[in-house]
Amino acid sequence: MRKPTKKTKLRLGIALTIATLIVFFLGYRLIRIQLFEGEEYKKGALQQWTKAIDITSDRGLIYDRKGKKLAVNTTAYTVWAAPSDMDEPEAAALQLGPILGQDPEELYKKLTSEANVEKLKQWVTRAEADQIRDLGIRGISIVDDSKRYYPFGSFGSYILGFTDIDNKGLYGIERVYDEYLAGTPGIWVKATDAANRQLPYDGEQIYEAKDGLSVVLSVDETIQGFAEDAAEKAMETNKAKSVSIIVMDPETGEILAMANKPDYDPNYPRQPLDPAVGEQWIKLPPEEQQQKWFQMWRNYAINDLYEPGSTFKIVTAAAALEEGSATLNSHYYCDGFIRDIKGVVLRCSSWYDPHGDQDFATSFSNSCNVAFVNMARELGKEKLYEYIKAFGFGQTTGIDLPGEQRGLIPSGIDSIKEVNLATLSYGHGISVTPIQMINAIAAVANDGKLMTPMMTRSLIDSQGKVVKQFQPQMKRQVISEKTADMLLDMLEKTVLEGTGKKAYVPGYRVGGKTGTAQKIIDGRYVENKYISSFGGVAPINDPRIAVLVIVDEPTGIYYGGTVAGPFAAMVIENTLNYMEVPRSYTEEELKGIQETVPVPEVIGLTIAEAGELISEISLKYTTEYEDFSLDTVVVDQYPKAGEEIQIGGIIDLYLSSGTNNPTLSEETFEDR
Repeated sequence: MRKPTKKTKLRLGIALTIATLIVFFLGYRLIRIQLFEGEEYKKGALQQWTKAIDITSDRGLIYDRKGKKLAVNTTAYTVWAAPSDMDEPEAAALQLGPILGQDPEELYKKLTSEANVEKLKQWVTRAEADQIRDLGIRGISIVDDSKRYYPFGSFGSYILGFTDIDNKGLYGIERVYDEYLAGTPGIWVKATDAANRQLPYDGEQIYEAKDGLSVVLSVDETIQGFAEDAAEKAMETNKAKSVSIIVMDPETGEILAMANKPDYDPNYPRQPLDPAVGEQWIKLPPEEQQQKWFQMWRNYAINDLYEPGSTFKIVTAAAALEEGSATLNSHYYCDGFIRDIKGVVLRCSSWYDPHGDQDFATSFSNSCNVAFVNMARELGKEKLYEYIKAFGFGQTTGIDLPGEQRGLIPSGIDSIKEVNLATLSYGHGISVTPIQMINAIAAVANDGKLMTPMMTRSLIDSQGKVVKQFQPQMKRQVISEKTADMLLDMLEKTVLEGTGKKAYVPGYRVGGKTGTAQKIIDGRYVENKYISSFGGVAPINDPRIAVLVIVDEPTGIYYGGTVAGPFAAMVIENTLNYMEVPRSYTEEELKGIQETVPVPEVIGLTIAEAGELISEISLKYTTEYEDFSLDTVVVDQYPKAGEEIQIGGIIDLYLSSGTNNPTLSEETFEDR
């Protein structure tokens, strides 16, 4: 036998090495595939022979506190395609394009994609779905779907919000409780071979969707209707830019109504209700169009800031009484001006007819700036700042709606100079949200307890079983019950004798505070632009509701008592009647109810002629003007001619000339 040569040995060694490496590599790959990558390969294989179609869950409904459905689901249809099943995708695209309203070329791309399934269009109509079924196109399927629908249109839109095309909450309650409302989607899985034949042993599997929970709001649909109607009338009557009205249960913090006008329809959230505005928006670039949408969706009641004006005097008065720096027997002298602040002269709204000597309660009902400046001085900036924060200003209230603003208050005690202390006392130099303001007013009506405003009472399942209950939450005791009672009496006096007379409702003890503030735009006070407001409580002897009415940029008349007061009275009267709160008339009220007269037309008459005509039918008149002559002509009046008014009632007259309250500096504005 021939002995192997060195060359042969070398060849055998190389061959053995290569074989060993191959075996080692194959073994390594086998182990890796079996132990480490097996699940991934298994998943890939499953994807190749299975097709899955999502099954959407039914979104939970939204109810008012009495069970009225405010947001529901309606049946719609979604068109799906399985590209691997398509026989003639080009022909299918041409057939489907006109029905779906889509470009056939774009459809063709979807029908020839590598995806297992493609969504062609969501929410087609029943007629469109039937048309597509009649075509009998292989690889096209139609799945029953649901679409969000708001049966009352724009009603409560800023509370409810809306959803996107995939039923995801974008604004309002829809967004805040989206994780509960959405539920859990299911999936429909079927296994097929390479020829798309369903495998006999695997069959199909359906993983059922889990429906979302429903939300029960604190809002009452009827009271919301009262607020919506009043807001609409307030905007039309005053030709205002916008109006916001909030109704709150002071004891629990529950929001019974929140209405903003103008509004939008959440069924068509990108279409303004005014067709003329919609035509203008279509012409705008996409970015500007989007800005318009965002402005339309903003909830004024919690997203926007305003200077409260004299409604804020409630806070100053509460702090002074609670700290004992003033009592009901304290007296303040008003000569119409504050002149002892260097470089600044502040005026009372009645600077032309000073209030003179007045006690604490009279100062409050007169809404005297001079009295409140001196009240704040005696209290001190440290204590006033403490109560501003205690009443919740400068921080979010915690209401369960998105986008709430904190407001703007002084950054600290050191930033409050002498003039700042003076203007803060009557609600200037501070910016608040409407929800903060009504929450502070409600605290006075709730024996001094500040609550967390709440929009939602509970979450329930499809059987009506309560899954989660939301309880009222008290934040803190801001003032004592004794101080709160004194403030309620002064609020009532303001409506009976002071600036809030227009909010008076016969048979109900109504209290409130009016406010008028010059608007700030881009950091500057703007002439002839005002925010008029009224914050009220009723009945004073057993507060059931707190109401805030804000009218933004009224045209012409702008005093809070005249502009906002009547619509607060409208909401208060309708709401208390609905809540079956019994009326209690005084003898004088009973007489007044029986004796009413129509308001005469006095526009175009001189003040002398108008005064004589008004007096003849036992009515009175007032005007904010002075230095006028008897020949001065009446250019407007409130109430309007023909409206019924009680004997002895007051008509506001607006004149063609004379001296009205002039446009003053930021420290001067006050209410009527």
